[in-house]
Amino acid sequence: MNAASFYAKAPRHLVAVDCIIFGFDEGKLKLLVIKRKVAPMAGEWSLVGGFVQPDESTDDAAARVLKLTTGLDDIYMDQLHCYGDVNRDTGARVISVAYYALIRIKDHDKPLAQEHGAHWLELEHMPELIFDHKKMIEDALVKLRDNAQFHPIGFELLPQKFTLSQLRSLYEEIYGRTLDKRNFRKKILSLDVMEKLDEKDKTSSKKGAHLYRFDPEKYEQLKKKGLVFEI
Repeated sequence: MNAASFYAKAPRHLVAVDCIIFGFDEGKLKLLVIKRKVAPMAGEWSLVGGFVQPDESTDDAAARVLKLTTGLDDIYMDQLHCYGDVNRDTGARVISVAYYALIRIKDHDKPLAQEHGAHWLELEHMPELIFDHKKMIEDALVKLRDNAQFHPIGFELLPQKFTLSQLRSLYEEIYGRTLDKRNFRKKILSLDVMEKLDEKDKTSSKKGAHLYRFDPEKYEQLKKKGLVFEI
């Protein structure tokens, strides 16, 4: 008996994937969005998305759709949530599996993304998006902030050498709020996962600000001993 015949009487639904790609660039947290090319809602702002093909997993579909739509390749994405509200898509009954990632925009070919019709927009200036994409972004931000609270993801978005002000500004972008300068400095230095360099950044003042470098090996050693990266 054909395997498909076992479920011949079962209802059929469309399965899609949506990619929530956050990018950090020039001190701002941005989101990769596109102008939708198909009906319904053609011409409106949308997350990067598409349908899962019969011969691929949702993970493979997300990677394929992202590359096809934006040109971005080899991006590690975490699965966020499954969105299955009956009326979430005005075109049909569509269940969507959302994925999210946080990247440093300068590490990727920005013109290539633009060539495909994708745009990096600042979160604080985000236009209205289709369907339940706003909810997806809100959920992804919660997950992103949880990860930033307990894992050193912020260091991956900065240059190899950075100031404490640059680091604080990054976390302010991620959390969407202002952090107390003294408390942040005290807390981040108490973690003892950074190396203070004999160099200064003098771009903003003659006195300059000390540069630091994240020490991943030391972090891994301390993590094995029970270190909790909490900011």
